[in-house]
Amino acid sequence: MVSPAGALPRVLYVEDDPAIADMTIEVLSEVYDVVHVSDGRTAVTRALGDRFDVMVIDRRLPGLDGIQVVEAVRTAKITTPILLLTALGAVDDRIEGLDAGANDYLVKPFDYGELLARMRALVRGFRAEGRRRALGQWTFVAESSALFGPSGERVALTVTETRMLDVLATSPDHVFSRDELMRAVFASEDALSSVDTYVHYIRRKTSPEVIETVRGRGYRAGAPA
Repeated sequence: MVSPAGALPRVLYVEDDPAIADMTIEVLSEVYDVVHVSDGRTAVTRALGDRFDVMVIDRRLPGLDGIQVVEAVRTAKITTPILLLTALGAVDDRIEGLDAGANDYLVKPFDYGELLARMRALVRGFRAEGRRRALGQWTFVAESSALFGPSGERVALTVTETRMLDVLATSPDHVFSRDELMRAVFASEDALSSVDTYVHYIRRKTSPEVIETVRGRGYRAGAPA
């Protein structure tokens, strides 16, 4: 999911070395909303339960290593771009990371200017890919807060409706539980029933195919027609 307009892009930063982490967080925090975790298992939990514009994951981690974290994220059909940080400069190690699903890699020690440049490139590419997304026979354009129907009709969306569809459409094969959508879309004081209410609002404006119900599990984006 792309962060809403005006908000800092969100990064999941996974690094277990406190000295490196503190310095990197200080740099990233100037331009990103940084969520930092220090082990692989916690990284997977956060990656699957929250939404980010980009992930920066160290190769060597306790619990699960960086490759296993990347594999878990991709197995869950989450398409958020991933930059893998590695002290391993061998070509085979870089290939392993890319084959696991990372979009790019950076060898330690790295220049912070290059790190930020690579992250900007990944975020730009992710946003460009997501501008027009098919949901059933409808086309979702997050930047316009609109859905366009099969006959060209335009349906305006509220901020919350746009955010919900953005979450679903960014990871189209992932089934989102109500809890996941609650954390990603709504304020903490909202009731869990808000998820079902907004699914109903969107379907009423468009058609049921836009958001698919997966019985007993939650919701996912409607498959392109």
